[in-house]
Amino acid sequence: MPTDDEVVQTAAEAAEGLIFARLKNSAVKDFDVTVEFEEGVLDVDVYLNAPEADDDEEIAEDAALAAQSAVDELFADAEE
Repeated sequence: MPTDDEVVQTAAEAAEGLIFARLKNSAVKDFDVTVEFEEGVLDVDVYLNAPEADDDEEIAEDAALAAQSAVDELFADAEE
């Protein structure tokens, strides 16, 4: 079973990875990934300020979904 710290780290890395897979570093003015994992409940909030990107809100939503998927995979791998 993954530790809470592993869950948070995995989620944050996945969200950040998706952001920078879709946008150049120079296109991102600011971003923040907040991850909480308490009592088995994952909460991911992604803020993205990328003025040159037309779809920065969509990228932020996708980053949160990527974080959730990465955590799901982490737990699935732990069960095997």
